[in-house]
Amino acid sequence: MTAKVLVLSDTHGLLRPAVLKAATLADYILHAGDFDDESTYDALEALAPLAAVRGNNDWSLERRLRDSRAFTIEEVRFFMVHNRADALREMRPRSPKDFDVVVFGHSHRYYEEREDGVLWLNPGSCGRRRFGGSLSFAWLTVDGKDVTVERVDLPPGER
Repeated sequence: MTAKVLVLSDTHGLLRPAVLKAATLADYILHAGDFDDESTYDALEALAPLAAVRGNNDWSLERRLRDSRAFTIEEVRFFMVHNRADALREMRPRSPKDFDVVVFGHSHRYYEEREDGVLWLNPGSCGRRRFGGSLSFAWLTVDGKDVTVERVDLPPGER
């Protein structure tokens, strides 16, 4: 079975219409932290199975979220953390090669690279515009062990 996975980060209390629409189409939602409030978490959790980690602004969610998560969708092994700088420490004693995809956020900048066979993905920010960057999220199509990525850029006027 093929799974459509919506990958978000840094919503900062704002679920834009395009993000909400995408969430209704997702088989799974991954959120790499910085919800900023419980209502954003609850809204996403009501739409599809949600895997999430705590960001540096998620004080109200510290009882509900961990700093990192490891999980599998289909046959793809995921590791998720908010800040890439914390990934190696958080995944110990494992290493990146124990995973197929590492998802992170925090920088508000889209990043997608395969490093030693591992996909490192930051979907960027799709919430409040910060640091002068663009707004984006990502779709993953997971089919068995195969993963394809689609970057989605939100238009500048998106509210």
